[in-house]
Amino acid sequence: MARESKAAIIGAGPAGCMCAYYLQDKLDVTVFDFASPLRTLLPTGGGRCNLAYAEYDFKELAKNYPRGEKFLYSVFSKFSTADTVEFFEKIGVKTYTQPDNRIFPVSNSSKEVRDKFLKALNRVKFKKELVKQIDLKNFDYVIAATGGHASYSLLKAHTIIPPKPALTGFVTKERFPAGVSLKNVSCCGFKDDLIFTHEGVSGPLIYKISSVNARKEFPYKIFLDFCGDLDLQKLFNENPHKSVKNLLSEFVPKSFVCSLDINHDEKCHNINSKQRDKIKNFLNNYEITVTGVSKKGEVVTCGGVSLDEVDSRTMESKIIPGLYFCGEVLDIDGFCGGFNLQNCWSTAFVAAQAILSR
Repeated sequence: MARESKAAIIGAGPAGCMCAYYLQDKLDVTVFDFASPLRTLLPTGGGRCNLAYAEYDFKELAKNYPRGEKFLYSVFSKFSTADTVEFFEKIGVKTYTQPDNRIFPVSNSSKEVRDKFLKALNRVKFKKELVKQIDLKNFDYVIAATGGHASYSLLKAHTIIPPKPALTGFVTKERFPAGVSLKNVSCCGFKDDLIFTHEGVSGPLIYKISSVNARKEFPYKIFLDFCGDLDLQKLFNENPHKSVKNLLSEFVPKSFVCSLDINHDEKCHNINSKQRDKIKNFLNNYEITVTGVSKKGEVVTCGGVSLDEVDSRTMESKIIPGLYFCGEVLDIDGFCGGFNLQNCWSTAFVAAQAILSR
């Protein structure tokens, strides 16, 4: 392919820059964005840049996407977690894997990743301007990589699934002691950590639930299981002279136990069956009413360009030939842990390779 062919990439985020990297040697590539390139990479992973997740079976990896799982089979089979690690090693970013399988740069610095990534885009032109419409007459190929928050007005010919917040904390009807955190809590088929905030609940467990329930109407109830299969009567029998507060604080913080509507200083041997049932319900079936999502920290949306209108083998529009999509502009979103960046890296690669093969 002659380098005279032109490609316009709209959006200088992770997906847009990844696509530009793979196109730059063969095409004349211009990336358009109203803000600085890769600015959205800086806050990822708490500033440490969670690049990917160490799952190397593409079907297992795709299970971590509430929207887009089957669409991603073809995508991940072409560009996997291993390919992501190899790419970053190639541009000088060494990585390591945490015990929870999240992959980070050895430097733990999003800034280092950004700097080395931009340095590798040595043949790409960046134009700091807001694109208001797509005109394929001026370019051979246009790649929409505008992210999940805006610019859908550029894509009027396509069906846009209305964006909704995902990976958020919850605002709840109930109020809790802010800052209290609990480990290995079960809810809605997930088991992970959570934290109580001044407005409700947050943390890894809640992010997963908010993602799965992104389109669920408010209010709705969720039920938390703090202890799993616990034989409460046996526990009381083994600790007859302990107060309920001290015994339960082995499982949940004391400040949280105090929200239980019983005498917290009562000795275990004095607890009757009615009180025991109330305690068990508290530990295994704690009811919370979700009234909305927190406005703080949300960076991912569910929604975007309908996958029915995109070819998963090429990322090309089924409606407008020569128009491609990659990243969060698509109706694809994953859980926390590097999954949303993996979507960006993989869909961008597939789009670039499809263009190069034409």
